[in-house]
Amino acid sequence: MSAPDPNVPHPTTRPELTNVVFLKNQISSPLIEVGDFTYYDDEGRHRPFEEANVLYLTGPQCLVIGRFTAIGPGVTFLMPGGSHPMVGPSTYPFTMFGGEWAAATIDAFSAIEQAGDTRVGNDVWIGRAATIMPGVSIADGAVIGAHSVVTRDVGPYEIVAGNPARHIRTRFDADDVERLLWARWWDWPVAQITAHVGTIMTGTPSQVAALGPPDPATPAH
Repeated sequence: MSAPDPNVPHPTTRPELTNVVFLKNQISSPLIEVGDFTYYDDEGRHRPFEEANVLYLTGPQCLVIGRFTAIGPGVTFLMPGGSHPMVGPSTYPFTMFGGEWAAATIDAFSAIEQAGDTRVGNDVWIGRAATIMPGVSIADGAVIGAHSVVTRDVGPYEIVAGNPARHIRTRFDADDVERLLWARWWDWPVAQITAHVGTIMTGTPSQVAALGPPDPATPAH
């Protein structure tokens, strides 16, 4: 059984899927990190993800996405560079315009606490046209409903949806979530994943956990 090559832009096992982009091969910004097999469905538009879907990426905050995450068409990550000050009466970005406005506000603006990195875990599914707000963390196994606006952190294997996104349910009970987080199947070597992909996709958390965590001595690639 063969597995797709994560080091090329599109799945080698399904060459007709030109809309499916293995993101790590398209990223050039040092402020974005993406793991193996994480893909974006660009619906054939072929506009680079970091230009079309990651906005206000001015740093120092980063966007970090794990392995085996699926990102639907039109998903948007808003980074802290687009935030406006909310510590006083006005939200207008006077500092941005330079000159005397910047001189009078730069110290105060620099002291405003900003959101941190935006982080998406492994095996996350982000539905079509969802918006991820600055500094949000989405844990392993979570599901984000289509057109949701995620304003706060999402827990492991939690399903959220809506605007703002709210808890719908957790995919598994607490014990099963713990089993899956222990097994960390996304960190297994690709050969091991390929051998057990049926169990990973349709089995139970206990069956996945019975296969054990990744061997730290064995490379995942």
